[in-house]
Amino acid sequence: MTRASARLELLSDAELVAVAQAGDRDGLDVLLRRHFDRLHAVCRRITGNEADAHDATQEALVSIAKGIRRFDGSSAFSTWAYRVATNASLDELRRRKRRPEPTVFADHPTSRGRTDATTGWADSMTTAFVANEGLSLEDQTALRVDIDRALAAIPVDFRLAVVLRDLCGLDYAEIAQVLGVPGGTVRSRIARGRAALLPVLGNRSAVAQRPIPADSATAVSISPATPPTNHPDHPQPTALPTTNE
Repeated sequence: MTRASARLELLSDAELVAVAQAGDRDGLDVLLRRHFDRLHAVCRRITGNEADAHDATQEALVSIAKGIRRFDGSSAFSTWAYRVATNASLDELRRRKRRPEPTVFADHPTSRGRTDATTGWADSMTTAFVANEGLSLEDQTALRVDIDRALAAIPVDFRLAVVLRDLCGLDYAEIAQVLGVPGGTVRSRIARGRAALLPVLGNRSAVAQRPIPADSATAVSISPATPPTNHPDHPQPTALPTTNE
């Protein structure tokens, strides 16, 4: 690592954005590398397929690089980047409908010893859903695969909300901004998505019944059973902007 690169690594996201917007390609490279694992994990959870996740991640990185000068800082860079990655993943899901359907997780090796660039960070979702204290590394890896399969089986709008909340750790206002829906819809989709995961995961593990805490930015009087926007059982994804305008 050069001295210049080492200096850039010490900068905050906001500082790196400013450097990248000034035309510094090294600053942009450091920024994209810093967020790559998380963006890939989001794309993997949304698309449910390693090959599609790779394509969506690359598309997201290109969109971020092209749109960085239009990013106005009205949200955190990470929130905007998740927005771009979510949109890229939805685009990839739409393209999948126009080609032969791949076998979900067919590329996942049967060996449970495999790890990848996102494994450690993506364990946060396993922890979010499952009381997995005392499980061996092998069982935790298998559990992570089960959660992947469960997410792939629920309606995509629910999946987006749950991934952004339980994997990315965004608050409800940020998720509403990313998805372009009201805060009440976000809360409903998270509640319904978590509930939908329970029967899909079955008795594989003790899935945590996590309450949705009140959030000052999005607290509304809404029942978790209230249907989300679009069809109540199979909502369709909504196109999201890929730039912050």
